[in-house]
Amino acid sequence: MLSDQQLNAFKSQGYLVVNDVFDQTQIIRPLINEYEEKLATLCVQWKADGSLPNGSNSWHSFDDCIKAVYDAGLDYFQPLDISLPPEQITAETPMHAGDAVFNLMTAASLLDLIESIIGPEITSNPIQHVRIKPPAKQLYQDESRAHITSTDWHQDRAVTLEEADHTRMITAWIAMTDATVENGCLQVIPGSHRNPMLHHCPNPQLAIPQSQFDVTEAQPLPVRSGGVILFDPLTVHSSLTNQTNHVRWSFDLRYNVTGDPTGRPMFPSFVARSGRNPTTELRDPAIWRSLWKNTQHKLISEPPVTIHRWPHDPLLCA
Repeated sequence: MLSDQQLNAFKSQGYLVVNDVFDQTQIIRPLINEYEEKLATLCVQWKADGSLPNGSNSWHSFDDCIKAVYDAGLDYFQPLDISLPPEQITAETPMHAGDAVFNLMTAASLLDLIESIIGPEITSNPIQHVRIKPPAKQLYQDESRAHITSTDWHQDRAVTLEEADHTRMITAWIAMTDATVENGCLQVIPGSHRNPMLHHCPNPQLAIPQSQFDVTEAQPLPVRSGGVILFDPLTVHSSLTNQTNHVRWSFDLRYNVTGDPTGRPMFPSFVARSGRNPTTELRDPAIWRSLWKNTQHKLISEPPVTIHRWPHDPLLCA
């Protein structure tokens, strides 16, 4: 659980860096293994259909695989992501809902931190993603996707629908690799959570125009592998550019008080912890996978998924 000093820092600044939250042997290494196996399976398929060059046989690391797949113009993100995308869903739309991901999301060490801030009735919110970012020097000149290159300034409350504007929510940003200034760690505007939600512009990323805040107040947030950055949903934040030769890898998860709207009603949530009724907690990753499978099947016949409320404003978004 968080100390009084940590809680006061979070309340004052709108964020908190907590290192060494996850056990490397029990949580981080199995998750790395799961993703290595998943990517290897994808690469076998891509090589078989000619999408990947034969030189892929010389890969020696997860980093090498990601770089080669990106160079080939293939989308590794959605098959490795832990949510369905904001678009028309089909029977072939891929996502990843592995056991090791579920173990990360439901780890007691993480839920203890969440409970310290929002209480013991905790729902795993379906706004959740993996971020696997190659070196910036390797990216296409016009690359603008937030999950590939640097992420623009935004507030996490803004990526929900209006139903969640008063939801008691928190973001947990989890470092799989060490996150440093050099490889594109997060940065925040300290204390910005005390202000109202700002207008966001939808192109090319959903982002706050810098005319609405003082970017010179930005504070980088390095964190070690297995560490967590906790965010208030109104904290203004972004990520830096990965200037190294290695992939920078993280997850961002969200949790809310059970019973509050999630902001993504079309996607499945689940009770991760309940002090009042522990029998409601989801503890089986197979059931979690089935929730997403059932959701995917339902969305096939529905309009494209909409995940935020922001139209283009010609004055603010010029």
